[in-house]
Amino acid sequence: EVQLVESGGGLVQAGGSLRLSCAASGFTFDDYAIGWFRQAPGKEREGVSSIDNSDSRVYYADSVKGRFTISSDNAKNTVYLQMNSLKPEDTAVYYCACGRAVVTPYVEYEYDYWGQGTQVTVSS
Repeated sequence: EVQLVESGGGLVQAGGSLRLSCAASGFTFDDYAIGWFRQAPGKEREGVSSIDNSDSRVYYADSVKGRFTISSDNAKNTVYLQMNSLKPEDTAVYYCACGRAVVTPYVEYEYDYWGQGTQVTVSS
């Protein structure tokens, strides 16, 4: 059974940092891309970042470039999203997802399985 479990969300002041974790199980981690998406209230879900463990390609949305860093620990089957210089507009529920042979990393339908999400709230 594929499982993706996010953790690390919380409440932080603007300018602060959080590190999200996505612990994966039930599939061959090295063959999959792991993506981070977020959904703010009243908005569509958007792709934030991804890392493809099969070829190490990474993707960042323009809105987070230079502030967020994605990394993968293949020994722990865990992907991290380090978020620095957080802004109130980063407030959202953050989801991780996995997909194989992902071509367009910011597109939801490229991913097969999703976690339950973790809330990130950035206060001004």
